[in-house]
Amino acid sequence: MAISLQKGRDVSLAKEVPGLQRVIVGLGWDPRITGGASFDLDGSVFLLRADGKVRNDQDFIFYNNLVSSDGSVEIIGDNRTGQGELDDELIAIDLVRVPQDIARIVVAATIHEAEQRHQNFGMVTRAFIHCLNADDETEIARYELSQDSATETAMIFGELYRVDSDWQFRAVGQGYHGELAPLARSFGVNA
Repeated sequence: MAISLQKGRDVSLAKEVPGLQRVIVGLGWDPRITGGASFDLDGSVFLLRADGKVRNDQDFIFYNNLVSSDGSVEIIGDNRTGQGELDDELIAIDLVRVPQDIARIVVAATIHEAEQRHQNFGMVTRAFIHCLNADDETEIARYELSQDSATETAMIFGELYRVDSDWQFRAVGQGYHGELAPLARSFGVNA
């Protein structure tokens, strides 16, 4: 049975699934019914050193760079409408292949053209992130985001981080103003 996390809480992946080597991180949401433009949320991943910055722009995985340069992280699914009950974004992470100088893997979502379309996360419902064992697709942990980021257009859903040689999964739920470029710059990407 999956662990349901609250904002700021984490779980040891090694403790829950001894020997775990690969995970799939899924993001999901549903747009509220509006009369305006359709929603397109985009998942993105940042591979960060201990200082909270990327090593280089190749550590930013998103719709124009679907695979990390070392092949350890890949965006493998993108539902452009948010419709349906399944994951809207899927990210495959090979924990064994993640370079040793990467301390955190941040998973975020941004609303494409949010400012032009006058959209924000307050117009999104049932947003979640969950971590699955890639070998059998069983859910390890899940975080249901709250509706307290009504005006933000970018959101860090969660992250994986190292504790010694083990990986932890943390529920973050941190909203940001601005779209993908400001979020990427905050992690040291030359966007």
